[in-house]
Amino acid sequence: MSEVQTPQLTKKDFESDQAVRWCPGCGDYAILAQTQKQMPTFGRKREEFVFVSGIGCSSRFPYYMNTYGFHSIHGRAPAVATGVKIANPDLSVWVVTGDGDGLSIGGNHFMHALRRNMDLNILMFNNRIYGLTKGQYSPTSEVGKVTKATPYGSIDIPLNPPSLALGAQATFVARTIDRWQKHMAEMMERSYKHDGGSFIEIYQNCNIFNDGAFEEYTGPEKMDNVIELRNGEPMLFAKDTKGIKLEGSTAVVVDMEKNSVDDILVHDETNLDLAHIIANWTSNPNLPEPIGVIYSIDKPTYNQDMVDQIDLAQEKKGAGSVQDLLNAGDTWIVS
Repeated sequence: MSEVQTPQLTKKDFESDQAVRWCPGCGDYAILAQTQKQMPTFGRKREEFVFVSGIGCSSRFPYYMNTYGFHSIHGRAPAVATGVKIANPDLSVWVVTGDGDGLSIGGNHFMHALRRNMDLNILMFNNRIYGLTKGQYSPTSEVGKVTKATPYGSIDIPLNPPSLALGAQATFVARTIDRWQKHMAEMMERSYKHDGGSFIEIYQNCNIFNDGAFEEYTGPEKMDNVIELRNGEPMLFAKDTKGIKLEGSTAVVVDMEKNSVDDILVHDETNLDLAHIIANWTSNPNLPEPIGVIYSIDKPTYNQDMVDQIDLAQEKKGAGSVQDLLNAGDTWIVS
């Protein structure tokens, strides 16, 4: 991380001169605004940030950030971002993707970037639909979703992004919602400060092709339907009138008028087993939707290990050259 003192930047410094071309009312606007607002708080030059995207509505993001950026190809943003981070480890590299771009054609790259613990910040805009191509069902669409591609309803079981990330051995997994601006800012800050691969799923409304997909988490009854995870604190929600207990490994909702806070499950974001349980609450009608940091631990990063390995090789064998490498080992002369 850069230690150079830079002039205090503002949100306006991170706004590009490009016209923002999303549908009016799209949740992407809220995410963009919060990102532009949050980046200056990290005290770095704009030139030290890189935003890499794939293909989709969310992937227009680099055009709207006055930083370095790369609008890459469908699903391959993590691979491009990996190259950027390895080439210049001092950069703060952010991947912007969607549920289609990141989990369908890009599922392989998403999984291995997290498995390697590349020091990347992955923001996945999940609207449970393909927006750019006009409303086909996506890897996160619910069973029975009627779209142009599934006129009788989808029969695919949806992917659960936090569970997938945990299964890929991610070291930081969180979830937030486009309309929860303060919460989104907190998650971005946690992601930035995490040394290693971080993944934030952002529930994002597509008001054209999947409007209201997350209404129960943003409407008047949201506090009854969402639980905000806070490390070391009991899992209470609905204005502390309800709590979560474990019966074996199964989470259940209890009435706090009949239970003591001492009986309530306490969140531990370093507990992988608990993280798996929490991630599996997703879309469970009997449980509140978890938002916040689900899991966070420190592990060696791939990019730092690679630098250390190169330094060790040079210490043992001295500096080499690409030409010497190409001529090493078995070679053949074709005449």
